[in-house]
Amino acid sequence: MTSEQKPMQHRVAKVDSEITWDMFLSQANNHGLYIKVVVHFSAFWCMPSIAMKPFFEELALTHQDILFLLVDVDEIKEVT
Repeated sequence: MTSEQKPMQHRVAKVDSEITWDMFLSQANNHGLYIKVVVHFSAFWCMPSIAMKPFFEELALTHQDILFLLVDVDEIKEVT
């Protein structure tokens, strides 16, 4: 199996609630050791958001020192 045929590993964490959002942000600020966070606010009806998703996932694979989060704006209105 070549590198092009290997399934892509996902390193993007899906935020499914306000509690999960708070948990990820608190982990990013763990004991003053700040971790960079990049958030993709998306919606199933937003074509630019859909087009950006593969690029966002690729960035997450290449920048493993950064926390990448995915938030569906229609599901989690509390954090948008």
